[in-house]
Amino acid sequence: MNSIDNSQKIKIISLVLIGLGIIFLIIYCICLNHDPNLVNFKEKMLKPSFVHPFGTDHLGRDMLTRILLGSIYTVGYSGLALIGALIIGIPVGIIAGFIGGKIDRFFMRIADAFLSFPDTIIAIILSGLLGPNFINLLIAVVLVKWVSYARLVRSTVILEKQKEYVMQAKLNGLNSFQIMKKHLFPHVMGNVFVLASLDLGKIILLLSALSYIGLGAQPPTPEWGAMLNEAKANFQSNSLLMIFPGIAIITVVLFSNLVGDYLRDKYDVKREG
Repeated sequence: MNSIDNSQKIKIISLVLIGLGIIFLIIYCICLNHDPNLVNFKEKMLKPSFVHPFGTDHLGRDMLTRILLGSIYTVGYSGLALIGALIIGIPVGIIAGFIGGKIDRFFMRIADAFLSFPDTIIAIILSGLLGPNFINLLIAVVLVKWVSYARLVRSTVILEKQKEYVMQAKLNGLNSFQIMKKHLFPHVMGNVFVLASLDLGKIILLLSALSYIGLGAQPPTPEWGAMLNEAKANFQSNSLLMIFPGIAIITVVLFSNLVGDYLRDKYDVKREG
């Protein structure tokens, strides 16, 4: 029990330190007030300094400002993709699990078709068909990620609908929609919340990877994957241009995984028992 408590304390301390570091960088960047898209060839490829803590890129743009602004695109849009997957996956899973029959078989066959190939391959194909821009990439990620939530919710609903409280709700005259809304929906949200926190890091990596190969954000958008793509031509002369966006991706993914592990430990009923 002590080992579990200690691991949770370490995760909480790590979350606090990472959060404080990010807040400090944001405040520092606001005080410096650099334009992330201002091209200044006189200051290109500068080394880190007090004025430019992360240096400047090949166009003289401040790297710290672009990385912090890139969090809106990389992390923010990853969150939007996750929300889109939840909006599709949760209702599909509840309906398929509760009603069953032909509706269940129809939705699950669609899910099986998506699961037949790796997420990355499907996202690349969909992004290529829709066109190389960030909005189309988000649509592709949503279409890939809703499947896992639909299957998780469906399995939870199938177990819950056999319990006495659902039978009692039917005897009390509640219709199927009311039972799904009032009784089943709250039961599935714990597992969904844990999976979503763990999945956010995977979505960030997927968006960054696809932007790196040119299927996502396009220059001069300060998205971390696109910044890595821009910086690869100058890697030998200034490797920091790739190191800093890479560290940003690793830090946010680590933060997401720590949150997911903490929530998984907190809501793990078997471990608590």
